Amino acid sequence: MPDNDTGALNWRLSAHPVTLLTFLGFRLGSLLMYLFGVLFIRNFILVFIITLLLLSLDFYYLKNIAGRRLVGLRWWNEVDTATGDSHWVFESRETQANTGGGIQNPTDKRFFWMAMYVVPVCWVALAVLAIVRLQSLIWLVTIVIALVLTITNTVAFSRCDKFSQASGWAGSAFSGSGLARGLAGNMVGRFFK
Repeated sequence: MPDNDTGALNWRLSAHPVTLLTFLGFRLGSLLMYLFGVLFIRNFILVFIITLLLLSLDFYYLKNIAGRRLVGLRWWNEVDTATGDSHWVFESRETQANTGGGIQNPTDKRFFWMAMYVVPVCWVALAVLAIVRLQSLIWLVTIVIALVLTITNTVAFSRCDKFSQASGWAGSAFSGSGLARGLAGNMVGRFFK
């Protein structure tokens, strides 16, 4: 398999290699710190603090920087101050060449989505292992926090991706009219509320 294959799992083919490596570093660093701590350090407080810092950095970096640069997606939560209702807001970069947006790098996209789904599965496997080994139930606290943060980002980016694909399809169905595109985006937005 040559190095210049589109979508190959080679970080050198990334359009944003620093962003990609930082994203993977935070994502895998928290997992490796937890594993290293359970197997070798066995100091729960130290491992908990360092893993929690890495998980927090991963959550922030993925949500605000890596998602936008690698796949053109971003999400956030808004609270209506009048009613107290909370809802997620999704934002996507137009990826079609005729709209002026950039074309996504297939390597970045593959790394991003693979890391989004593989890391929560690893945390679930570690949770099962912690439950099976009854002496390590205290370590389950760290795993629960990791699962909440990684699954939140995974669900949010999955919904954001579905929203961007659906709104792009619905917007193009109305032949690019500004009013029709806004209407189609609102209809799709209500579906994912």
